[in-house]
Amino acid sequence: MPTAQEVGRAIARGIGPVARTVNPAAAGGTLRRVLELAIDGPGKLPGARTVAAKHLQRHGGSVEDAIDAVVAHHVRLASAQGFVTNLGGLAALPVAIPANLTGVAVVQVRMVAAIAHLRGYDVNDLRVRTALVMCLLGGEEVAKRIGDGSLPTSPMAIATAPVFDAALDRQVADAVLADLMSRIGGKNLALVVTRRVPLLGGGVGAVVDGMATRQIGAYAKAELLRRRALAH
Repeated sequence: MPTAQEVGRAIARGIGPVARTVNPAAAGGTLRRVLELAIDGPGKLPGARTVAAKHLQRHGGSVEDAIDAVVAHHVRLASAQGFVTNLGGLAALPVAIPANLTGVAVVQVRMVAAIAHLRGYDVNDLRVRTALVMCLLGGEEVAKRIGDGSLPTSPMAIATAPVFDAALDRQVADAVLADLMSRIGGKNLALVVTRRVPLLGGGVGAVVDGMATRQIGAYAKAELLRRRALAH
């Protein structure tokens, strides 16, 4: 089995073309590509359903234990990927920060998709895919946006809506991309402090990405309630 560092490097290589498209005008296309990579697997890396099945088997069919393992696994991957793409300090910022954000998004969406699959959702359903992307905002941001009216409802309600809403899908994509891009400023500030110690920049990225992934995993676990028993 590849190490977290090896998987991180593979993701960093695989998301290069996606990272170059991260801009507001390309929100929908970027996040669709992120979803494809996360659910189907970039290159030789397993997709969400495969990851879910492996963890379910390792935990004797216990869905909740498998979900906890999925979250822990992806926290490690996000930390490793953050470290790899932040090496080199500020000299690499123009390329590494957008690539890192997109790479972490792939890891986080795969984690949320694996959780959804384990809870009995069809991750090929467009409604569910909108909900998966929305989970990247995290619980506090989702609640804030529902409160101010910029988003109409929760990921759970979107995943179980009667029909797919293309306009809402674009709205969610725009919101998530804006949130991802806003993280650039925060990482820039953190890395400025470590500009004379390049390896420390990687450490900062690893901690930030790992913590964010853990929070999103906890939110998805609480939000995406079980729909039906998973067919083994």
